[in-house]
Amino acid sequence: TETLYQAVRELAYAGRYSDAQGVLRAMPDQNDDRVLTYWGFTHRKMGNPTEAQVFYSKAIQRNPDNIIARSYMGQGFVDDGRMDDAIDQWREIRTRGGQGSWPEVSLAEAIRSGTTYSY
Repeated sequence: TETLYQAVRELAYAGRYSDAQGVLRAMPDQNDDRVLTYWGFTHRKMGNPTEAQVFYSKAIQRNPDNIIARSYMGQGFVDDGRMDDAIDQWREIRTRGGQGSWPEVSLAEAIRSGTTYSY
């Protein structure tokens, strides 16, 4: 399973979102918060922000400490101009011990600049 996660990450970060979703379909536990996070990420990058937010919400419901899902969700809010919602996710990341982490720093930068990340 860890090999599949690595494949999903590499494909998604390379911009091969459909291929990443093909690997996601093969994942045995579709309710795993990491699987849900990458479903959200790929949908957001494919221009499906509403569907992405549904997956991010499910990931966070499964694991409220999933600061990567929170960062990606917040970046989706930045893309949608929902800055208050993005700031709420940034605060949650910090509250959950993510201060100084990539998820916290990248979301803070997205909020500051209005530019989101592809990885």
